[in-house]
Formats: sequence, C-alpha cells, structure tokens
Amino acid sequence: MSDAPPLFAAREPIFPRRVRGTFRTLKWAILIVTLGIYYITPWIRWDRGPNLPDQAVLVDLAGRRFYFFWIEIWPHEFYFVAGLLIMAGLGLFLFTSALGRVWCGYACPQTVWSDLFYAVERWIEGDRNARIRLHDATWDARKWRLRLTKWAAWLAIAVATGGAWVFYFADAPTLLVDLITLNAPFVAYATIGVLTATTFVLGGFMREQVCIYMCPWPRIQGAMMDPGTLTVGYRDWRGEPRGKGGIKRRQEAAAEAIGGGEAKARYGAAVEDKDHAAGRTARDGSILGDCIDCNACVAVCPMGIDIREGQQMECITCALCIDACDEVMAKIGRPRGLIDYLALDDRPPSVPGDTADVHPLGTASDDAAPSAAAADWTAQPVWRHIFRLRTIIYTFAWAGIGVGLVVALFIRPEIDLTVAPVRNPTYVTLSDGSIRNAYDIRLRNKHGEERPFHIALRADGILRIELEGEPDLTVDVPANETRLQRVYVTARPQDAAASQERSDLRFWVEDLVSGERAYQDTIFNGRGQE
Repeated sequence: MSDAPPLFAAREPIFPRRVRGTFRTLKWAILIVTLGIYYITPWIRWDRGPNLPDQAVLVDLAGRRFYFFWIEIWPHEFYFVAGLLIMAGLGLFLFTSALGRVWCGYACPQTVWSDLFYAVERWIEGDRNARIRLHDATWDARKWRLRLTKWAAWLAIAVATGGAWVFYFADAPTLLVDLITLNAPFVAYATIGVLTATTFVLGGFMREQVCIYMCPWPRIQGAMMDPGTLTVGYRDWRGEPRGKGGIKRRQEAAAEAIGGGEAKARYGAAVEDKDHAAGRTARDGSILGDCIDCNACVAVCPMGIDIREGQQMECITCALCIDACDEVMAKIGRPRGLIDYLALDDRPPSVPGDTADVHPLGTASDDAAPSAAAADWTAQPVWRHIFRLRTIIYTFAWAGIGVGLVVALFIRPEIDLTVAPVRNPTYVTLSDGSIRNAYDIRLRNKHGEERPFHIALRADGILRIELEGEPDLTVDVPANETRLQRVYVTARPQDAAASQERSDLRFWVEDLVSGERAYQDTIFNGRGQE
C-alpha cells in the first residue's frame, strides 16, 4: 500500500500562452457575443401595453409568467420550457457526435468566463513566462500589487455576473436603483453574493478542475462520440518521429516542394508531404517527422495537456493547439494541419493505424511506416463525418421538437379554462329533489385588455347552470389574468342525469369580443342506485 498513488494531488497552476489564429479569433467572437447577450438582454424594452411589464425577457416569478419578447408563457404551458430543454439536450448530443466537445471549448459558461479571466490576467501580469516568474517569486510589494489588482478586476466581473442574473427576474432599471439604495429584497443580494463567489472562485482558481472533476460531460461524451467524430487530434503519422533536426535545410526543401511554404487545404494533409519536403534528419541520420517538439501546443492549452498523447478526457477541443501548431508550421515552411480537427478512423492505410503499430496513447510506434497505398490516400471530406446516421437522427429529432413547439405556439388559444368539480360533497339534494353539482372554473384571459367571457353548458339532458355572484352567465376577466368562478349545475328530479351515477357534460367559454371559444369536459354526479 505504500506504493499506491495518492488519492488527492494539489492543483498545479496552468499558465497558457497567448496565441493568435483562426480558432482564437472565433473564441473571441463567441465570447463577445455570448457575454453581450447575457449582460444586455435584461435592459431591452418591449411594449406589451398597460398593466404588463415592458422588459423583453423576464421571468416573473410573482406573476407566474415568463416573457420572451412577443411570447408569453403561462404556468400551465410549461411544456414549452420542457421542449426547449429537450432541444438543448439533443443539440448537445448532435454537436458532440459531429464535432466533439465544441460546446465545452467555445460556448460553455465556464469556458467563456475563464477566457475572460485569462485575458485580464495576461493584461495585468503579462504572458506565460512573466506569470510563471511571478508565481515563483516571493511575496514582495510588486507581487501583492499585481495580485490585488487582478483579483479586484476578477471581483468586478463576478459582481457584474451575479448582478446581471437577478435583472432577469425583475424590472432591471427599478431593481438597479433598489440595489444601489439598499431597498432591494434580501434574496436579490443573496443571489448576487452566491453568483459572485462562484464566478470568482470557479473562473479564477478552479478553471480546469471544474471541467475535469465537477462537470459530468467529459465522462458522458464517450457515449456521444465514435471514430467518425471530428475532434482535435494529432497526425502522428506525419509528425513522428519528433526532433529538432535541420530546420534551415528543411525550410529550403519545403519551399521547393510546397511553393514557398504556402499552407495546404486544412483537412486531410497528404501523408507523402513528410517525405517530399523533409530533407530533415537527426544527428544519427534518421528521418524526422514534421513535429519539432517545440511544445507550443502544450504551452497554449488551458487544460495543460499534450494533444500528441492522443484523446484525453481533459481535452475540451478549444483548438488553440491547432493555432499554435499552424503558426510553428508556417515559420518552418511546412503545411498546416499537423494538429487539426480530424476523425480517428480517418487514417492512411497501414500507417501507424494498425492495432499492433499504435501506441496506447495514440502516437506512432518507432517501426511503423506508411505503406505504398498511403501515397494515393486522401482523407474523407468533412461532410461525410458530419452527416452520418447518428447525426441525421439527432437532427430530425431536434428539428421535429422545434417544429412542434412552433406549431403549438401559434395555434394555442388566447382564452383557456380548467374545470375542477367540487368533491366535498360530490352533489347536494335540494328541497324539491333536484341534484346540484358545484364546479370551480378557472378562466384565463391572455389578451392585453379585459374581456367578457360567456359560460355555457352542453349535456345529453336538460341541465340548468348559474354563476355564483353573477346575475347572468357572463363574467369579466381582467387582462392577462385568471379568474376563479364558482358554477352550479342542477338536474331536476325527472331528468336522467339526476338518477344516473355519472353523466358527461361539457363547459364552453366564449370570448364575446373576438368570438374565440374553448371547452373542457367533465362529469355530473347523480344519485345513482340509492
């Protein structure tokens, strides 16, 4: 037991280097768009008329309503929210099966806020080497100044994060004034405090640990991915064996072979490029691959892993290693794509792809080499990896639910009712022998103004209906409100409904302004076999 590895290891800080490239630019664009939507959305105004909130997106817990621009979701319409959640899950499955963990690498809140914290950290403390030196330095005045400045900036971002969240649950301008004047509810301050603390800690001190230990998705993704999934990987058959080699001689040979070092098409770099443009040998005369073992891919990885060791649970497919490697390949005159989005089953024939020739971590064995057929090999086009049976099924399921929700949204009535028979007692026998049932009818008016609703009854026999507290069968329901109305239905002694145990009946409600109607079926309880 003394040789067993420890169950806990202290976190080793990771200091990713700044990188420029296509995927880093894409990540910046997604960060700006997503954070812009998050912070700005509560302040967008939307005119819904009198007595209704004018905030475009609002979760009104007190009024039990959800507003999204022109859409208004009532509590009994929660199936819309459930449908959106199912669509989100299917969308996650779809993108993961097609492109790996692109959600984790680009749009996950943990990734977005961590990227923002990294940017602040580099701006204040410097790039990778400067941050490493600062981490190892003693706590002098300069280190305290830089750290306190960085933590203050992180705290400001965290407070803004928690503050923006509460604005989705109340009128944003009003709540902001209440927060500043200390008149806001305690729950608002508590929510801001909790979200501030979690954002500050998770985004600043537990970045990669959240993805590795707290998030379940790295362990679920194995069921969503297959060998045909495009994910970030290392073309070991092109890069191995690694080594520095004769860089200058290699640049000259590469310039002659690939036209001055111009990058080739991103996907499916040819296997033979290594042989045609190599001219790069180790001191012992052996031919080296494209990888010069510069570790640039490791230096930029926010998870601190080496993608050349194959697929790993920690990899979030942020593709920053692709940008770093492409930059190095351009400098030494080699085609880009040594590290790239690729599928595990998209390998040259008889290259280190056979089971016997592949290192357990995914790198090539020393004695593996391309076959003669590899010279004519080309990778499958991207669309064949994206449009597979699994992804097509996910797409149809996702689209089907979306179409169903849209149809349900446009055909839903503007008036609605629910009928609840009073069960205690189920019926009352009046002095003349008539049987009376009581019902509680909840009427919903989804219009922006008060509407008169007429209540009617349809049954097989002759039944009388009257409304409690109303002289006739018409009630006024306020705008965007519900009204609970007690209704009495009476059967005369000679009516069939009075002697039967149960009789079917239907309540109708008509909007006297628009003519729209709605109904609900229920039962009338009689004496039965008494």
